[in-house]
Amino acid sequence: MPTRRTFLTQLSIAAALTQLPQQVLGTATSNTIIKPRRIKPGDTIGLINPAGATFNAEDIQVVKETLAALGLKTKLGKHALDRYGYLGGTDEARAEDVNTMFADNEVNAILSIRGGWGCNRILPLLDYNLIKKNPKALIGYSDITSLLVAIYARTGLVTFHGPVGTSTWNQFSLNYFRKILFEGEAVKMENPKTTGDNLAQTKDRVETITGGKTKGRLVGGNLTVLTAMLGSEYLPSWKNVILFVEDDNEQIYRVDRMLTQLKLAGVLQQLSGFIFGKCTKCEPGEGYGSLTLEEVLNDHIKPLGIPAWYGAMIGHVENKFTMPVGVEAEINADAGTIRLLESAVISS
Repeated sequence: MPTRRTFLTQLSIAAALTQLPQQVLGTATSNTIIKPRRIKPGDTIGLINPAGATFNAEDIQVVKETLAALGLKTKLGKHALDRYGYLGGTDEARAEDVNTMFADNEVNAILSIRGGWGCNRILPLLDYNLIKKNPKALIGYSDITSLLVAIYARTGLVTFHGPVGTSTWNQFSLNYFRKILFEGEAVKMENPKTTGDNLAQTKDRVETITGGKTKGRLVGGNLTVLTAMLGSEYLPSWKNVILFVEDDNEQIYRVDRMLTQLKLAGVLQQLSGFIFGKCTKCEPGEGYGSLTLEEVLNDHIKPLGIPAWYGAMIGHVENKFTMPVGVEAEINADAGTIRLLESAVISS
């Protein structure tokens, strides 16, 4: 039978553990950052569908033609046109395509065809040792956040929150994609500054939450996906991270709930900076029944006292930044700029 002293000792240990930020328990970050090789004309891009299903083969043909226009060849995943309900095949099939593309010596980089839902389901099925030994640029956004963050956390491999195959590959998005992934530039990213027919800029404005500059590693992606990963072993250390998030078609109270969850988990308190990109179709609606996104961000982010803003070109929008996950950057919350402090890729 346990003695009183044993009981008190166990109680003290339990109390100490509860004082640790939640994500310190089970943090899986690799200490060594690995950069993939840059993409070159003539390279082969592996196309995968690790989340939602692609219902029309024509969509894949458009992706192939888009990449061909960039001088790139493509290799389609074995299960890219599979369907299991709303998923792009079974969990095992989708994970197999991810692992196979990393193992394939003919494939130089990997691009998700689309987002959707389902990547969280395959995280336990990925071969992280294989991925670490065969580093390649993995690119996508939305639900692909799961893969980007988990692979970075488990292997140290820099991944890329950027366009998916079915995105709009316009000049704005392509400019950052090329400079970061083809040319290896340490770019400065900033919103378009156009007024159109107006006297003042009305679109893509920067709204500062707390001014100032700060440095840290970029980590982030879709807010819903990230909060659904809390408590797992697939998230990195948040200490001195610049967190960037975006979302789509979420009511404001849900954004409030997710930011509250990040705060209760001890994530927000460890950050050096914060960027909220676009929250597409996230208006409060008619009447007086909701807080605004601005009010929610002021409630949760302003008290942190760290440089922060919202409105960056990150999210479910046509004009997109390509954000390297795991790379050191400096942000200016007054100007709304992100400056990479190093190349995200290696030249050979």
